[in-house]
Amino acid sequence: MELIYKIFKLDKNTREGVVSATSLLNIIVNLFVAIMKIIVGLLASSIAIISEGVNNATDALSSTLTLIGTKLANKRPDADHPFGYGRIEYLTSLIISLFILVGGWEMLTSSIKLIFNPEELSISYVSLAVVMVSAIIKFALGVYTIKMGKKVDSSALEAVGVDCRNDSFVSLVTIGASLFYLLTGRSIDAYAGVFTSYLIIKAGYEILKDTISELLGRPGDKELVKSLYKEIRVTDGIINAVDMVLHNYGPDAYTGSVNVEIDHNKSVGDIYDFLRPLQIKLYQEYKVAMVFGIYAVDNDSEESRKLRKQIAGFIQKQPHIKSYHAVYSDPKTNKLYCDLVVDYEGDYEVIYKDFVTYLSALYPDKEIEINIDTEFV
Repeated sequence: MELIYKIFKLDKNTREGVVSATSLLNIIVNLFVAIMKIIVGLLASSIAIISEGVNNATDALSSTLTLIGTKLANKRPDADHPFGYGRIEYLTSLIISLFILVGGWEMLTSSIKLIFNPEELSISYVSLAVVMVSAIIKFALGVYTIKMGKKVDSSALEAVGVDCRNDSFVSLVTIGASLFYLLTGRSIDAYAGVFTSYLIIKAGYEILKDTISELLGRPGDKELVKSLYKEIRVTDGIINAVDMVLHNYGPDAYTGSVNVEIDHNKSVGDIYDFLRPLQIKLYQEYKVAMVFGIYAVDNDSEESRKLRKQIAGFIQKQPHIKSYHAVYSDPKTNKLYCDLVVDYEGDYEVIYKDFVTYLSALYPDKEIEINIDTEFV
């Protein structure tokens, strides 16, 4: 790897440098293994070995796409794309998954044809040794690539690594089928090809599903969310933080919003003094452009403590309500506010109606304002 960093003048301390170097390593290794397997497969007349070689060549193409995608994803934001081009990496993963699926399908159809029109195999222990060596190389490369992908949070690199690692398992199936032929004289090569194609198609489907989930919008990274909540909640002047929403514009580019509970007696100037520095800190340290909403709360009065106790009593009997916040009784407007966090299985309309009925019975002179939330992170 050090040689690749040096030859291609890549910085191993940057995300782009790590992804580019790992992709180049995959291209070199996969092309070498592909050529080796195709030659052995032709000499042995083995569709399984030839298919593996073709699949390895496809892996080299996938790594090339990852390399190109990384370069494009690091383009600076512009007027057309003010949040940058980070999501190009997800499109790269999508294309890689389609390549894998097409390769698996081609192998499946070839194997099925071979079942009905079998061909004589010419396999030697030497050719099996070559396949075994390639399996070891691919397994080591796959594990390393996945490790690097996780390290720099590159879904495209992880996809390449998973496919690479799976290839080593596919090679073991091929070796098993070839040994069976050498020992018994009976060929199960075509059936091994069908099983191998299943593994390839399965891997492609899983990568495709994960990539589509990223494009549709997943919850924010758990560790990032945990760190953000911790930073916000320990800030002097903030009582609690809830309702966080994160929008991912690439592996290291987020915009977000969060509501913070603040004592109702604080002025706008008081709030600005601690929210503005916090906003800057979150962007500099976590690359998250955070917008704050504010809930006024009163934790000191006896009426407020009583109201919270009554709400807690209602929630204890509701399996689908996870928590509550933003409780406030406004003496000026005579309104009572509260937000409920409900899981995705709960019936929002029923919960809303039951809760309003419950509070209205306790506070008949109040106008009840209830909001139903779900957890976005």
